Amino acid sequence: MEIKRVLIDTNIYSELLRGNRSVANLLKKPDIIAFSVISIAELLSGFKNGGREKENLEELDQFIYSPRVVIYDIDSETSEFYAKIYDELKRSGDPIPTNDLWIAALALQHGTKLFTMDKHFKKVRGLFLIMN
Repeated sequence: MEIKRVLIDTNIYSELLRGNRSVANLLKKPDIIAFSVISIAELLSGFKNGGREKENLEELDQFIYSPRVVIYDIDSETSEFYAKIYDELKRSGDPIPTNDLWIAALALQHGTKLFTMDKHFKKVRGLFLIMN
């Protein structure tokens, strides 16, 4: 499978740091690895509760500033995608966590495949998933 650009979910970043070989191998393929400000916020809040905050921040900085990584930020267009996804899932009675709504919205907005371990993303219509 050829992958030019992929948005990775927070759990994929965590698996990469844990040494998950299948995640690491898949992430060798894309030209661009996108990461969201939502995932960064999730990680930073987790770092605050752990005993390795400084080390975790250094690893995150090293990842974020690597040449193939781009950060997707939220803007008004992202909000439109979010609202559409939220409405569809609410009508179906099958919501997903709020942060994941934002991540899905970013993937749809940018036309990017989403690499995740969370099966609930399958509920989002139009989202192209790479599951681990």
